[in-house]
Amino acid sequence: MSGALGFDECWRRVDRIPGWLTKEQARALWAAAGAVPVGGRLLEIGSHQGRSTIVLGTAARTRNATVVAVDPHRAGGRFGGPLTRDRFRANVATAGLDGVVRLLERKSTELRREWHEPLDLLYVDGKHDYWTVGDDLRWGEHLTPGAPLLLHDAFSSIGVTLAVVRHLLPSRRLRYLDRVGSLARFEVAPPTRRDRVRLVAQLPWFARNLVVKIALRVTRLFGGTRPDPF
Repeated sequence: MSGALGFDECWRRVDRIPGWLTKEQARALWAAAGAVPVGGRLLEIGSHQGRSTIVLGTAARTRNATVVAVDPHRAGGRFGGPLTRDRFRANVATAGLDGVVRLLERKSTELRREWHEPLDLLYVDGKHDYWTVGDDLRWGEHLTPGAPLLLHDAFSSIGVTLAVVRHLLPSRRLRYLDRVGSLARFEVAPPTRRDRVRLVAQLPWFARNLVVKIALRVTRLFGGTRPDPF
């Protein structure tokens, strides 16, 4: 990929990579990564096979910025292991982003305790349990003023949504901007009461999403194959 690659061409290429990021969510990541300071640093938690990483990396390259991809790629479970790590590396190499993307095979919760460098963008899409998400959101302490924090599945996973309500709703440092599907956008800036109200207003959509997911799971018991909504 060349540095001048546009979003639509980038999306056509990354859409071949398995993952749950939608096109409009990818566009939000692209816009955020393309606006970081020149020479900036982006951090992604949960890279899987590189679908979102390549969107971030391709946009970040135009700013001479780097992407730190944090994913343990440990064997076991649905989403990790040597196979996904090898596919991640191959996909990043095919995208020509070896000089832009740096993979750290660590648990985000362990790495955070050692991290001291500023971040210009944070994208969280790691484990979806309440405790891990709550810890991952603490990476936001390293974000520079005005920097974006993007959280995937913010309103489609019980653990993630609980972490949003517990840690982001009362935050005095991060304000809610909007969402693209279940991808929520925040930025480092003092929130207003209106910002908090707009965040709470998303909860009925989460409840609707939860009901749909339960219905789809019941349907699968009888042979249904429709994917979960995101």
